Amino acid sequence: MKNLFAITLLAMAPAVVLAQAQATAPKSPAKNASSAAAKKSSAAKAAAKPRAKTTAKADDKVLVAKAQPSRTKAVAVGAVAAGAVGAAGVAAAGLTQQELSIAEQVHVGHIPCELGASVNVTADANAPGHFHVDGKGFKYHMAPVATTTGAVRLEDQKAGAVWLQIANKSMLMDQKRGQRLADECMSPAQYQVAQAIKKNPPPSVLDALPNNAR
Repeated sequence: MKNLFAITLLAMAPAVVLAQAQATAPKSPAKNASSAAAKKSSAAKAAAKPRAKTTAKADDKVLVAKAQPSRTKAVAVGAVAAGAVGAAGVAAAGLTQQELSIAEQVHVGHIPCELGASVNVTADANAPGHFHVDGKGFKYHMAPVATTTGAVRLEDQKAGAVWLQIANKSMLMDQKRGQRLADECMSPAQYQVAQAIKKNPPPSVLDALPNNAR
């Protein structure tokens, strides 16, 4: 009987060992699989960070690239606005094409006059067609005015001053006071005309009249 029991135990021993091996064997692959999955997850996170930085840098470049045309547009708009201001300044001068044409005929510079007086005529760079006319005791800002005689006429309407220029001389008047501030003023071109008139004086109006009408 004892021998039979011993034989039965010996026969069951391999089966018990095999069952224990099967119970413990799957645990190791599961751990390995879990470890591998953790490693893959860490690797994926590590790879995601550089990609995120790269994407962020790429986005920055896109933003910079988009910002540059905006700055260019801003500069262009500023240039257009400046041009509009300049055009408005010309329009604000209120000069006609005829008046601008008169302004081109004005003699500028230091112009000597009789009795030791002189007048300075300077074009206003900020107001096309306008002139600064100054001398001892006076200073005016003048604009051209059309005349029927063909003479060049500049006026400072606020001050009541008038600058008259003809072929051989110019004259400055204060209309409010009824005074001549400067007379017989001659630029180099006017001086030449005056000398030519002296050498070859034009015929007098009286010379054209009949003797009995004199």
